[in-house]
Amino acid sequence: MTSLLPLPRSLTRRSRSLCSILLFAGLLAPVTAATSTAMEDNPFLRPSELPYQYPRFDRIKNTHFLPAFAAGMAGQLKEVDAIAQAPAAPTFDNTLVTLEHSGQLLDRVHRTFSNLAGAHTDDALRKIEKEISPKLAAHSDSIRLNPALFARIEKLHQDRERLGLDPESKRLVERTYKDFVRAGAKLSEPDKTKLKAMNQEIAQLQTTFAQNVQKETNASALVIEDRAQLAGLPPNEIATAESAARAENKPGKFVLRLLNTSGQPALASLQNRASRERIHRASLARSNHGGEYDNRGIVARLARLRAERAALLGYPSHAAYQLEEQTAGSVANVNKLLGDLARPAVANAREEAADIQAVMDQEKAGFKLAAWDWDFYSEKVRRARHAFDAAELKPYFEFNRVLVDGVFFAATKLYGITFRERKDLPVYEPTVRVFEVFNADGAPLAIFLSDPYARPSKRGGAWNSGYMIQSGLLGTRPVYANHLNIPKPADGEPTLLTFDEAVTLFHEFGHALHGMFSAVKYPRFAGTNVPRDFVEFPSQVNEMWATWPEVLKNYARHYRTGELMPAALLDRMLAAEKFNQGFKTTEYLAASLLDQSWHQLKPQEVPGLDGVVAFEAAALKKAGMDFVPVPPRYRTTYFSHVFSGGYSAGYYSYIWSEVLDADTVEWFKQHGGLTRANGDRFREMLLSRGGSAEAMELYRAFRGAAPDVKPLLKRRGLDPVPTSGQ
Repeated sequence: MTSLLPLPRSLTRRSRSLCSILLFAGLLAPVTAATSTAMEDNPFLRPSELPYQYPRFDRIKNTHFLPAFAAGMAGQLKEVDAIAQAPAAPTFDNTLVTLEHSGQLLDRVHRTFSNLAGAHTDDALRKIEKEISPKLAAHSDSIRLNPALFARIEKLHQDRERLGLDPESKRLVERTYKDFVRAGAKLSEPDKTKLKAMNQEIAQLQTTFAQNVQKETNASALVIEDRAQLAGLPPNEIATAESAARAENKPGKFVLRLLNTSGQPALASLQNRASRERIHRASLARSNHGGEYDNRGIVARLARLRAERAALLGYPSHAAYQLEEQTAGSVANVNKLLGDLARPAVANAREEAADIQAVMDQEKAGFKLAAWDWDFYSEKVRRARHAFDAAELKPYFEFNRVLVDGVFFAATKLYGITFRERKDLPVYEPTVRVFEVFNADGAPLAIFLSDPYARPSKRGGAWNSGYMIQSGLLGTRPVYANHLNIPKPADGEPTLLTFDEAVTLFHEFGHALHGMFSAVKYPRFAGTNVPRDFVEFPSQVNEMWATWPEVLKNYARHYRTGELMPAALLDRMLAAEKFNQGFKTTEYLAASLLDQSWHQLKPQEVPGLDGVVAFEAAALKKAGMDFVPVPPRYRTTYFSHVFSGGYSAGYYSYIWSEVLDADTVEWFKQHGGLTRANGDRFREMLLSRGGSAEAMELYRAFRGAAPDVKPLLKRRGLDPVPTSGQ
């Protein structure tokens, strides 16, 4: 997931908790005697005996998943039925606490499977994913739409003020009730039947969309015959392309693999314009040109089903349904934010385009700026304006040094936590590294996994996921993983990062900190179980330490000599931070507006397969975002965040969270920056609280005021320039 993250998806919710975007659920066939026998050696049957209940990757086989899913769902339904049919009157303990205890086997298998299906899949896992996703949807519905269970929850909700509960327990009553209502618990039985069918089909379509994107991205890798066509590409990247070709049995050739975003890193350095155009067109054409992995029909059906489901639940659109649960609160608020930012962002991008065209004309390029030229020529503008070449940075951003001497160093300074690499714990792929994390007093805190490299078995982007979440009730401690898609260098070569990739390490670790610092009682509120447009806030705040002088000086050292990044280069880098912000903001806003355009439709307004591309073009034009040299960060047919991940009608959340982030960065600067006092305050008042209180209440308590948008506008170069005389 890029610095905007990606993640896709942060898989940090308990499998039975309501995910307002992905309604995973289902029911397999009853567990048979044969299945029971097969489960005897199944590592999911009991909690792992490894520290933190760390998964037994050394024992897990693909054949274990379906039996474990079956046993987990059957077991949870039995637990839920006992709650729903209990003869005693409902109490907080015999209903909600017992419900929080239910489904632990299912939770174990679901978390591990979901994480591996994204990080290290294969044909067998893809097949299981397609089979299990609608069954998981049905399983969730069988709980959420259980009238006897809901009657007990509703009674507790009515009596909540008289139960003498502590604040977190009272919030559990309120949130559980709302979860069930939003899942359809108050619908008539015929409407519940319709809803169940919709949820199963939606789950199946989301899975197919995600698998198509991954397969199409792998299939769209460019094969380059002639090394001369790679002129300008750094030697280590050429070596990586050569190694990728050998892995595909194409000796003497070069394979450039695509990232999941529209833009591709190679475009910044490739001198051959034809090669740049090939890469760009291949990137934008993914899953929208016919063929086995075409997602247009899936998009059309999925958008219509989501709209129909929202209408069934009493909402005007899927976006209205989603945004009710977010800190933004409404479609109108999101539209206003995006609309207010769109005009100045595109205006800035057009000014940047004019500067680029001027350089091209000066060089007598003989052509007009196209999207595949932007990165290459904008680097020339950057060099001319700031005497700064982004390629100069890479030797100073060696992966291990950025991780250990940058990301971990900042966390130690800020929170007092320390790290010890664990080579005794099994991993699912040899390049994955495992670290145990300790509190300042030496007490064990969490396990952290780092999975940095791109590979065909891994979905695109960067994201954080949880294998185990913290819960005082269950006595569990966190196990979190960060996943990136950094090209793996050829054997013996260092892993050198772009500045954006270095920042992404800090970003994703911010998500991990949110999960590892969780200190709540109930699993429903653990870690990143917060509104989608708040979940990015802590991770974006953590990005600030990437350029904090004390941190940068500790990790930005030349990979060969160990010398510090020269002060002059550092100054030029910092001075250039606002450069190209028109492009970056426009490509992001274009994707966010596409997301909203699809999900604010009524069912009858959703186009069919043949209208998907035209709808996308019309939506961008209507929003004033149809600036051809700057395509959306994601086009519809490979927009995994919203059509298979947890961000449907929620991709705006990065910019929404950035308002809070930029304002919080100002607070840190005003209060001394990288200090334990500041870190402890941020941890205690916000990171440790998860979803146990309203997100904006936590923010205002920490900040001491409501958020101010001005720091964001200044950061993005969108603040108005005062006219003379003001």
